[in-house]
Amino acid sequence: LGSAIVKGEATGILDVGHYLPLAYTGWFGSSTSQKSKRHLLLVDDSAFFRNMLVPVLRAAGYTVTTAASGHEAFGMIRSGRNFDVIVTDLQMPGMDGLALARALRAENASAQIPLIALSAMTTPDMIERVRCAGFHDFVAKFDRQGLIAAIKEQTDTVTSQAA
Repeated sequence: LGSAIVKGEATGILDVGHYLPLAYTGWFGSSTSQKSKRHLLLVDDSAFFRNMLVPVLRAAGYTVTTAASGHEAFGMIRSGRNFDVIVTDLQMPGMDGLALARALRAENASAQIPLIALSAMTTPDMIERVRCAGFHDFVAKFDRQGLIAAIKEQTDTVTSQAA
């Protein structure tokens, strides 16, 4: 993930969540079959965060597609790509996460796709702006467990509504 100074020494920090499933298939105990995997779109302009989250999301049983911008993600949706849930960063150049949400909500084909916002800014004002833009949930950017829980809640809700 990067490096930090620990007791005066430069120390490399590994993302164990990435390597465990590679070394031990089924490490996270995912009982999700290939056939029933949910397809998730992760939108973030930061390659660092995409690279950090993709292995975690895959280990949790999701098929993950990434987009480096709101424009790229919106283009995927308009071209007919289908996703069960979209997770997007809020602070991006060009079309940010809030503008992406408003654009998706304005399209019939994407109006009902669950949206989850990711941000390092968790101020009451930002939470209100996220709610008004049509997001289903809001997760702090480094809260991987919270993100998995939010995605599971949204995909379970969609599944139960379809049944």
